[in-house]
Amino acid sequence: MTSPVEGAYVVKDASVTINGTQYANQLGRFRLIPDTPTQTYRTAVPNGAVVDVDSPVWTFDIAGLQVNTANGLAAALRAMDPGEEVDVVLIPHNRDTQQSATFTIVATPVEFGGETGSFATFEKVFGVKGQPVFATVDLTP
Repeated sequence: MTSPVEGAYVVKDASVTINGTQYANQLGRFRLIPDTPTQTYRTAVPNGAVVDVDSPVWTFDIAGLQVNTANGLAAALRAMDPGEEVDVVLIPHNRDTQQSATFTIVATPVEFGGETGSFATFEKVFGVKGQPVFATVDLTP
């Protein structure tokens, strides 16, 4: 049996801070997704091609519980003005030193309500302004 690849991790014990408030305990999914447009032009010579890769456009995809109280992310997102800029910091797994992403999203409200007898949840994809800043952070106490 081979050992896991060094640096691979299971997402748990994460930190998801939105406008300075920690919401990891309400989210079951959080991820930054790049859309990187690429175009290829084939030329008339053997194996000829011109390739252009554009800057990525990012989105922030989350899914979580609808916590509709003062400490709830769903309530906070519904209370924001659509288009309001919101600061986000992600740290997918807390170890002594870990990769982080800091970025700004454009707020839009999330759904309200759900199916009878089930947790009320929400899913949302937000546009990211500009490019995320990736860094290594020291999490030792």
